[in-house]
Amino acid sequence: MSSTGSCGPPERVGETVQTLAYGEWPSPIDAATAAAHDGSPEFVGFVGDEVWWTEPRPAEAGRRALVRRHADGTEESVLPAPWNVRSRVIEYGGRPWAGTVGDDGSPLVVFVHFADQRLYRFEPGGEPRPLTPVSPVGQGLRWAEPVLLPERGEVWCVLEEFTGDGPGDVRRVLAAVPLDGSAAEDRGAVRELSDGRHRFVTGPRLAPDGRRAAWIAWDHPRMPWDGTELLVADVTPDGTLGEARTVAGGPEESVAQADWSHDGRLLYASDRTGWWNLYRDGEPLCPREEEFGGPLWKLGHRWFAPLDGGLVAVLHGKGALALGILDPETGEVVDAAGPWSEFAACLAAHGERVVAVGAGPRTAHEVVELDTRTGRARVIGAAHRDAVDPAYYPEPQVRTFTGPDGREIHAHLHPPRNPDCTGPAGELPPYVIWAHGGPTGRVPLVLDLEIAYFTSRGIGVAEVNYGGSTGYGRAYRNRLRGQWGVVDVEDCAAVALALADEGTADRNRLAVRGGSAGGWTTAASLTTTDVYACGTIIYPVLDLTGWSSGETHDFESQYLETLIGPLAEVPERYAERSPTTHADRLSVPFLLLQGLDDVICPPVQCERFLNRLAGRGVPHAYLTFAGEGHGFRRAETMVRALEAELSLYAQVFGLKVPGVPVLELGT
Repeated sequence: MSSTGSCGPPERVGETVQTLAYGEWPSPIDAATAAAHDGSPEFVGFVGDEVWWTEPRPAEAGRRALVRRHADGTEESVLPAPWNVRSRVIEYGGRPWAGTVGDDGSPLVVFVHFADQRLYRFEPGGEPRPLTPVSPVGQGLRWAEPVLLPERGEVWCVLEEFTGDGPGDVRRVLAAVPLDGSAAEDRGAVRELSDGRHRFVTGPRLAPDGRRAAWIAWDHPRMPWDGTELLVADVTPDGTLGEARTVAGGPEESVAQADWSHDGRLLYASDRTGWWNLYRDGEPLCPREEEFGGPLWKLGHRWFAPLDGGLVAVLHGKGALALGILDPETGEVVDAAGPWSEFAACLAAHGERVVAVGAGPRTAHEVVELDTRTGRARVIGAAHRDAVDPAYYPEPQVRTFTGPDGREIHAHLHPPRNPDCTGPAGELPPYVIWAHGGPTGRVPLVLDLEIAYFTSRGIGVAEVNYGGSTGYGRAYRNRLRGQWGVVDVEDCAAVALALADEGTADRNRLAVRGGSAGGWTTAASLTTTDVYACGTIIYPVLDLTGWSSGETHDFESQYLETLIGPLAEVPERYAERSPTTHADRLSVPFLLLQGLDDVICPPVQCERFLNRLAGRGVPHAYLTFAGEGHGFRRAETMVRALEAELSLYAQVFGLKVPGVPVLELGT
């Protein structure tokens, strides 16, 4: 798969390892290989006894396929292209499908199609039939977190309805959609279940007897990791919801998920102690300084799943999340055995069976089933297959660095690694600091061929879980309150300089890169520090005043109230922190990558930044991609972006990288 020759086969006795400059090592991991393995399975669930999930298709215009695992273990993509099972609710989306089996044992599935955001009914062997109408108002009607109730002839879900053309002209309620298709052209046939008094709601979770429903709600300016309310309402015999009552949560308490135990007791994850821990009817089940929950970026994230016998499948840990089984009576957690060190927030359970999505430093995300009797887990879907010899993968290190004021900074270090090559004696490798998005998030320590694309060529990568990241408790998360553009920038710089000081990285060949909030941190780093020789800025926030004044979507439209401060009180801080304001300070080359369909961080942010930079003679390139939104999904986009990034580093660091198109840097 390499187009640049070879230094010989991987690590075999008697082979000669060549000495080549860092960054110039031939690698079998080209950009197309990395792009083909981008993304992971998501939203696993059961349809009867079968496991289904969504899966990325970079080569098919980036669509999400719905995959079915048959009883014999074979996998089938049940909907052909261009069907794209993905919701746009709150723009980051949510669980887009649900399934059950009919009396004859055949599957009945409902799903959201990305292109029109309608909810569809599908039975394998037939064609999908729309259940919801298209609205001409604003961005229309959207749906997420469906719950199939065939006995009622309905599917209950979250409805996001635009009432005007602006991004904030929107309301969200729980709604019941008829399964017979009678609402396919009639908005009036959709039955609203909640009163719309909260700006944001998650999907309903029904108690086993069907008599109560629980869901989570919150309002501006809070984000769901700041404070939410857990609501419970009685379900009347005619299928309406009684008055909702708040049973947990508040302005400084985040309830991340709720569900019901097999015997009808309310389970939920709350961070009232500073850590997301599990509670049952208000009583703690396993109080620890660990997380049993996380940030609710997508509706339908699930960190725990109750089992029929009373046990609870959980994801838990400090930093990385392990998969375990919690006994609520003893508080004991027994972790699953296997090679996966990280699990994504998409647990599902059926009877005593548990399915999850796990990964590790040498394993990409795959669908895993846990046998709760033995504690053993096995891969049952989207199985990882090495695209190249694993000898070319990095061997990451979990590191903790010391930042300003002695604070801890968590990071993952991926040193250069190639079995065929070594760097010259006395030479240190270049390193790229990766700032994750969010910023309320965390980068997991898993196999990422984009990272291996660089490390196998002799360029190190350090992923920084800077202050504000999740996984380390609320206090660590709150470090970023009012300090976005300060703490994140300082923490990334502290890691970069520590790597140089300890003799791991070349001080003169440090770069920084990131997307979304990581793009902000990258741009802020380049305009306020002299640490980096260049940077790659991907679909970023660059102008806080514009972003907070109608240039982004509703979900994050008041995020800056906590990250920066109340706009009405500190408007000058919004200007002072923005990289656009300080474009004149930028003096090193950079690459700017942007999707033209991005409504979260729109192209106008990049254009304004570049206009401020015009005529200053700073080498840079601005690449835009039609059809791409927030997060690149198409293979051809990812290939172009990755090769452009490598070419930037090659030019700045003085490297020869044959076979990679030269990125033209203008001024």
